[in-house]
Amino acid sequence: MNAKVMIDTNILVYAYDCLEEEKQKAAVHLLNELITLRIAVISTQVLGEFFVAITRKQVQLTKEDAQERIKRFCQMWPVFEINEMIVNEALRGVREHRLSYWDAQLWATARLLI
Repeated sequence: MNAKVMIDTNILVYAYDCLEEEKQKAAVHLLNELITLRIAVISTQVLGEFFVAITRKQVQLTKEDAQERIKRFCQMWPVFEINEMIVNEALRGVREHRLSYWDAQLWATARLLI
């Protein structure tokens, strides 16, 4: 089985953040490596979080530009959708591991689908 890496929202946002030059370089380098190695996956949660973050922050893209980026991400990486099984596992993560719900949902997605 090939190892997979689930891309986090922060990596995507930093890749577009010209105000954080070092973080931007690191994020772009990491994303390029993941594209080359073909081991990355992304979740619908991360796509939504990226849209909200990138259209509200100082790194602001227009909603249209953000939508185009998301379309490209969906073409580059397999997209994992949130389903009932993931929600239930996320709730277990909240109870048993004291994760915030949104962190638990990412954890559950990676745990169950990767």
